[in-house]
Parts: sequence; C-alpha cells; structure tokens
Amino acid sequence: MKILAVGDLIGTSGIQELKRKLIEIKQKEQIDFIIVNGENAAEGMGITEQNFKDILALNIDVITMGNHTWGKKDIFKFIDHPKLIRPANYPKGVVGKGYNIYTCQDKKIAVINLIGRVDINVLSENPFIVGKELVEEIQEKVDMIFVDFHAEATAEKIAMGHYLDGKVTAVFGTHTHVQTADEKILPKGTGYITDIGMTGPKHSVIGMDIEASLKRFETTLPERYRIASGECIFNGVIFEIENTNNKVKSIKRLYQ
Repeated sequence: MKILAVGDLIGTSGIQELKRKLIEIKQKEQIDFIIVNGENAAEGMGITEQNFKDILALNIDVITMGNHTWGKKDIFKFIDHPKLIRPANYPKGVVGKGYNIYTCQDKKIAVINLIGRVDINVLSENPFIVGKELVEEIQEKVDMIFVDFHAEATAEKIAMGHYLDGKVTAVFGTHTHVQTADEKILPKGTGYITDIGMTGPKHSVIGMDIEASLKRFETTLPERYRIASGECIFNGVIFEIENTNNKVKSIKRLYQ
C-alpha cells in the first residue's frame, strides 16, 4: 500500500496544481490513500466551503489543518465532515475532530492532526501528551496511524518523531512550507520527515508575493501578505507500507 501526504496547499493556485499533478502521480506511483494539508487553501489563511468542495472533488481521503484552521468562518459549515480533521490538541470542547479512522483495502487507517507550541502563537494543549493519549486509545483498533504535526520548530518536530517512534506508522511535518531532505525510518520503525513542503507558487516567499514579503521584512510595517502568482510546485511524500506488518518500508519525497 502507498500513502501520499501532500504539503500545505497555498490558495486556489495550490488547489489547481494539486488537480494538475494528482492523476499522473496516482497512476505512476499507484497511490492508495491521500492526505492533504488544506489550512492555507483560502488564499493563504483558512479554508472556505468552495475550497473544501474543490479538494474533495479530487478524491482526497483526508484534509488536515493547522494554525489557520479558523481563518475563514465558512469552516463551521463543514467542520464535522469525516474527511476534515483539525489539531487534536486544541483546547477541550473545540468543535471538530482531531483524528479519524478510515478504511482502505481492508486496512483501518487513523490520521491524527497535532499542532506545535514553539513559536506558533496558538493556544493549545501539549501535543506530546495529547498525541500519546490518542495513540494509546486507538492503537488496538487500527492497522496504521499517520500523524500530521503542524509545527514551526524543527527540534519540536524531530522530538515528536522520536517520541512516537514504534507507536505510529509515520510522523510528517507541515507548516513551514519548505520541504526537508531528512526522510528516514526511525530506529523503532516509524517513518519520518520534518516537513513535506508546500503546493503552490514556486517563485515566492513560502507562497506569498515576494515584493510584499520583502517590504514587510524591510520596514517591519504590517504589509498585507498576498499570494504570489506564476508557476507552481507540488510537494509531498509517499510512504510505502509493507502489507504483512503495516510498517513503512520506504519513503519517497516529491518535488515537482
């Protein structure tokens, strides 16, 4: 079995790039299950109902979120959709689900979304404790567990990988929009990569217009970010799973 995780979709152009590349990738790589981070789908912040419908139309299995989960009020219309999950370590009582369990080829696949606490400015519970408790709760009910850890700090992501090593199938990072070249299988068998990158404008500052970004850094004034235009890139990673033991046998980065 092959699981594809796609890096943060940046605006409408990111969704269109996903649409352009996905059919070929699915056929060439024989992809069985797809996880997409959609928290930047609404022109960089949040996700609208139309964005959500456009992504689902591509037969995506799970859409994960992050620090911009509540960026668009539209989300409250579909927050309980089974294919949408938000960070599980948001404060207790927050609407939506932090994980869900799906069936693919007679396998039960759990996908958990967590958000980091280092330099991300979002009120949340400890992702390590919440993640551990969730894994312990569901590990006997599923064949595989995938964790999208939406976090800023490289050290926090690496620590999470080791913390869950041997307890989950794979941990992959999102949020920084820069793909890292550290894909590996950790000592106890968990697949890991610090960040899978982004799908959106290539000539940009992590998806945003270069001039607007430079002005913001140069002047420190609150220049409004806007999505860059032009050529797009597709970032993601493929986890190949051994059917006999449900563990990662290989990891392949995609940068197209």
